[in-house]
Amino acid sequence: MPKKKTGARKKAENRREREKQIRASRANIDLAKHPCNASMECDKCQRRQKNRAFCYFCNSVQKLPICAQCGKTKCMMKSSDCVIKHAGVYSTGLAMVGAICDFCEAWVCHGRKCLSTHACMCPLADAECVECERSVWDHGGRIFACSFCHDFLCEDDQFEHQASCQVLEAETFKCVSCNRLGQHSCLRCKACFCDDHVRSKVFKQEKGKKPPCPKCGHETQQTKDLSMSTRSLKFGRQTGGEDADGASGYDAYWKNLSSSKSGDAGDREDEYDEDEAEDDDEDDNDERGKDSDSEATDVFSNLNLGRTYASGYAHYEESED
Repeated sequence: MPKKKTGARKKAENRREREKQIRASRANIDLAKHPCNASMECDKCQRRQKNRAFCYFCNSVQKLPICAQCGKTKCMMKSSDCVIKHAGVYSTGLAMVGAICDFCEAWVCHGRKCLSTHACMCPLADAECVECERSVWDHGGRIFACSFCHDFLCEDDQFEHQASCQVLEAETFKCVSCNRLGQHSCLRCKACFCDDHVRSKVFKQEKGKKPPCPKCGHETQQTKDLSMSTRSLKFGRQTGGEDADGASGYDAYWKNLSSSKSGDAGDREDEYDEDEAEDDDEDDNDERGKDSDSEATDVFSNLNLGRTYASGYAHYEESED
């Protein structure tokens, strides 16, 4: 029989497990919460952007630079890690910085650990938007990662990409190598794989993790756990009827297209005829109006009303008999 664990031993094991998780979480910081990808507001132009050494819009230097590795704005000199010694003095501003990262374009403090490790583990080293193919130096916004395919996205394309990321490049959920239903989906290749064809000789499956994609090596996910949808076409043979003749319904497609064009041409001719008829009616009405005016003037031309006020005659001008 194994010995029963004491309370102190259980507490020590739990403490070691928590410390192990804390160390692992420090190495895997969320991209949106990393100091080199933090949000910054320029002191001069008041525009919000990613943490940078110089403003992307006005190229001005910030008063309180943020370290891209540790995220501090003031060096307290509590340890001897600083490359530049400043005993008893708190350094801020440009006195705290030691370098500029070539990848994330942000300041790095003069701490020995930050200067020696940030360039090797910068999360934005190969950050290029998968939609617009812009890097950190080509736009002023922050960099994000897709929740499904884990590709880099810029601030302009993150919502549009994630809304259409779970769409397969095929019209069915079948495996790309056989005719069976694909139970594993790769969100980078946008393809499904069955249990047999998801196994790869190039990419080995780690213990306790999901099988990698045989094409790109990205970790696959269960298709039933995702809101996957297939590709749909709104043109070509799918617009025709199912009982159409010809090669897969193309005959019906061209017939519908020709009928729609002829219908548009017929509508245009009808409109043109109606416009011409309206113009002819207006011309006839104008001619009839002119004839009626001339006839009226001929009828009243020989009419004599005598002396009237309109002809310049007034009653007080009458001669007394």
